[in-house]
This record gives sequence, C-alpha cells and structure tokens, in this order.
Amino acid sequence: MEPILLVAQDGPVTTLTLNRPERLNAFTQDLHRDLRAALAEAAANNQCRVVLITGAGRGFCAGQDLADRAVIPAGESQRRDLGASLESFYNPLVRAMRNLPKPIVVAVNGVAAGAGANFALHGDIVLAAKSAKFIQAFIKIGLMPDAGGTWSLTHLLGEARAKALAMTGEPLSATQAADWGLIWRVVEDEALMVEAHTLARTLAAQPSGALAAIKSAIHAASVNSLDAQLNVERDGQREIGKSDDYLEGVAAFLEKRAPKFG
Repeated sequence: MEPILLVAQDGPVTTLTLNRPERLNAFTQDLHRDLRAALAEAAANNQCRVVLITGAGRGFCAGQDLADRAVIPAGESQRRDLGASLESFYNPLVRAMRNLPKPIVVAVNGVAAGAGANFALHGDIVLAAKSAKFIQAFIKIGLMPDAGGTWSLTHLLGEARAKALAMTGEPLSATQAADWGLIWRVVEDEALMVEAHTLARTLAAQPSGALAAIKSAIHAASVNSLDAQLNVERDGQREIGKSDDYLEGVAAFLEKRAPKFG
C-alpha cells in the first residue's frame, strides 16, 4: 500500500505530494499527521532549503474527507465538535506552514476545494495549472471557511470578494485567481511541475537567512503599523547583515560574479 504522503528529497528541495488521488487528496487525520511530521522534518533538515507541495492525480486537494472519523456526524444525538478538529489538525498545520523558516512553493495541479484551497494559499509562492479551480465549498454543506480561509481571502482580496466567494461557493478559475492577486502565477497544465521545480531550485540558491527574514517580515506586516514594521525591518536587517551570505553577496557584486550562498 502506497503512503498517503510521498516525500522526496532532491538536493535542497523537499517535495511533498498528497497521495490519495482516489479521494482527490482529501484530508484525513492520518494525512494531517504525516504532513506536520514532514514539515517538522524539513525544518530540522539542513539539506532542505525549500519545500514544494503538490497533489497526485487530477486534483490538488478536495478539502476535508467527510467520511473521516474526525468529522462524520455520529447521529442526531452525537453531533461532532468541528472546532475540536480544527484545533487538533488544521490550525497546527497552518501554523507549521506559516512558521516554517523556509519557502514553501505550492503547485496546484487541479481542483483545490474547501480546506484544500485554503491550505494551498498558505504557501509562500503559489503556482496553479490553467485548469485548476479554487472553491470555497463550505457553504454547500452549511459551514464557513476554515484553515485560515477567512483571514487569507480577506487579506489577499478584500472584504467584498472574500464575502462573495465564501457566501456563494462559486469556483474561481486559476486565471482569475492570478488576476486578483490570490496566487502568483498560472502555468499551462503540462508545464506546471517543471516550472514549480525550477522555481524551487531558484529559491534554494538564494540566501536562506534572507528568505526566512522576508517571510517573517511580510507575515508581520499584515498586522503591524508602519512604525512597528520599520522596527521589524531594522531588527531583521541588523541580524542578517552579520551573516556570511551578506559578505558573499557584496563581494560577488563588487567582483562582478554570481554569488555562492551557503
């Protein structure tokens, strides 16, 4: 039996492939545990400089598997506490992605629905196949967006679009998602993984300390005032300015050569 999460290390790039194609890679408790373990391993692995996440088969992730024991209603008198599922599984996963001090590239190879869409949006750079769609499907089963969806949609798109997507559950094409600034780029289906791996390798060649500082500072900017953010930039620049990567970057610039970051 194949694992439900495929983990492949190719030099500095760790690729995580959701591998439940018969269920459109829908989330289960076991998939959550495997993902969090893989992210923890990537964080601790000095060889890993970038994480790439994608899905197997024709979909990226259909969201929560409603047949999973964590969420399926047990009957009229035993209704599930879905907040407990979020607290135990989705919220820790979102925090692990946001706090990982390495870039996460997400390659959305097909439909990304419900929590699967919001999971994808926590990548640092999101590419999508032209045929992909993002669907806030929660309303169709009487729920609100979760997995950080209400936060991501509002911050990336504004209230008007966030409310409309959440309240109607209408699919958003990959092209529209890129035009609206929800994702980075749309790629022809057959070129998606080539471009995703190329991007991951490009990031892996960048100075890791600066990448981590950029990720942390941009996350902080969503809640900070300008004055507070100026302090974040001061403190971050002070720290990475002491690094070997900065010395190498300046030396390479002055010597008119490509830098070799550690």
